[in-house]
Amino acid sequence: MAINFLRLKNISPASGIYCKTWMYVEFTLEAINNFLVAMISIQRHTLVFRPNLFYIRLKLYLLYYLPLLFCIIYPTVFYMGAVVFYPCDEGQWNFTLNMCGDTICFLSNNEILAMYDWIVNSSLPIFIIMLANILLIIRVIKQKSRRQKALSWSKQRRMTLQLVGVSSLYLLTWLPTIISSIIQQITPSNYLYEVQEDFISDLTYLVCLLLPWMSLGLLPDFHKWMLRRYRHLTTWQNTIRPTI
Repeated sequence: MAINFLRLKNISPASGIYCKTWMYVEFTLEAINNFLVAMISIQRHTLVFRPNLFYIRLKLYLLYYLPLLFCIIYPTVFYMGAVVFYPCDEGQWNFTLNMCGDTICFLSNNEILAMYDWIVNSSLPIFIIMLANILLIIRVIKQKSRRQKALSWSKQRRMTLQLVGVSSLYLLTWLPTIISSIIQQITPSNYLYEVQEDFISDLTYLVCLLLPWMSLGLLPDFHKWMLRRYRHLTTWQNTIRPTI
């Protein structure tokens, strides 16, 4: 939808239903992504330090699958009520701006619900992602020190790079959006709104674009597989064949 707007320079189709659909899909998928990564960051502590806990089927469902299911169901239901079924004035949409002007009715008309959304659905998962990943690195170092084992950074380097990379990505992309949105709720500013609309709001798309490549790049055998594919391709292209 965003690419379609950038291609046409306007909203098409120009209707309130399309704008609500866009808002619902945008907000829901972003929240699901943030909640899932936050929950996985917490569950990684259990997978590293108490993996036997998930060998019991009941605990596996209660502590692993159920929280992940909640991360999908909760944003879907919340934004269904806050965006789709929330009473809205059709004249508020601006069909010349990205995301229809990003004027969500509940954000504009209900300060309590808007503040809850920014704190619980946006700020809290980002804070958990950064804190859980940093704490995991600290716990690994402390455990090795407690057991009086030499810390092999060659073995921990990949995990450290991955956790710091994920935390930094969410910090750099979401923190400006969260801060500017909370300021807008407290003291609205037209200048800040323009900056947020033109620059800040697009930063969150970097999570979708960069996170998969960051994860692939840190897989143990990914670089070797890419190198083998490259060598195979160059060898195939340079093979001398007889001409007919």
